[in-house]
Amino acid sequence: MKLAFIIDPIHQLDPCHDTSVALMEAAQILGHEVWVTQANLLSVVEGKAWAVLQRVELVPVQLVEGNWVAANPWYQLSDAYGKGEALRSLSSLDTMDAVFMRTDPPINDSYLYATYILDYIDQNKTLVINSPSGIRGANEKMYALQFNKAIPETIVSADKQFIRQFVEAKGATVLKPLGNKAGEGILFLQSGDRNFNSIVELSTLQGRVPVMVQTYLPEAKEGDKRIILLNGEPIGSLNRLSSGTDFRNNMATGGTVASTRITPREHEICAQIAERLRQDGLIFVGIDVIGGYLTEVNVTSPTGIREIDRLDSTRLGHQVIQWVEQTLQTKN
Repeated sequence: MKLAFIIDPIHQLDPCHDTSVALMEAAQILGHEVWVTQANLLSVVEGKAWAVLQRVELVPVQLVEGNWVAANPWYQLSDAYGKGEALRSLSSLDTMDAVFMRTDPPINDSYLYATYILDYIDQNKTLVINSPSGIRGANEKMYALQFNKAIPETIVSADKQFIRQFVEAKGATVLKPLGNKAGEGILFLQSGDRNFNSIVELSTLQGRVPVMVQTYLPEAKEGDKRIILLNGEPIGSLNRLSSGTDFRNNMATGGTVASTRITPREHEICAQIAERLRQDGLIFVGIDVIGGYLTEVNVTSPTGIREIDRLDSTRLGHQVIQWVEQTLQTKN
């Protein structure tokens, strides 16, 4: 197969952490061509989605004494006729068997426009993971609200007084901007906080932008579980623990990770959301669960594969690519 990955600039990726690299490695090991591009290199020509693509060859990471170790350099872009220049090819994305949209948030205008361009891929020929319309419709904070039996008590509002009433009723809450990633801008907010007005004003841009406010879950001290779902089915999980100096458990904020298992309650949550994910074309998803409650549904560039593989001796990237193989065989 020919697989295209829309990623952030490849030199910025961490081969020992980034799930995008794990997926590309798995594709290469399984015998497929791996091509890369970026959101700003997409175009529409004669009603079709095109991209400036580069073939990439990767040196797979190795597990050494429990840690991933990467070669230096760990990738090589296709060479133009041996002249030391990376060969770039403007090609129709319909020539790819599958396209992975793996650009990191925020979901800004540039990101949204890229998903509109991806709408012009012929999905009868090419599998797009995740669906462009699915990504647009699934704000990673808001999407969870439709599963009200799975989430903690939550409001979304820009109104300071309404937020104050909710915080006073719950005592301790967590405030989340709707468009950020990796724990950015998440704040602990409790009744009687002397900074309440300033926190809400800054977070809502003076009442112009809504934020999410959720009941604080004390179980967060025991970790924030990331569960990876493939076509609605859970395939792996890890527990993220805070560094001790930050209440957030995100890896990007210095949190550590530990092996874990998916509980019966978490299997129930996965079952509750599976059919909707499939309907929306959200094939590769990472959900966050704290204390048996769904807190987020990550659909843009969910991560965690490297850590799960390291802790559990799995090969989740291979599972994903093999699912793509089987799905395309069924379609054809």
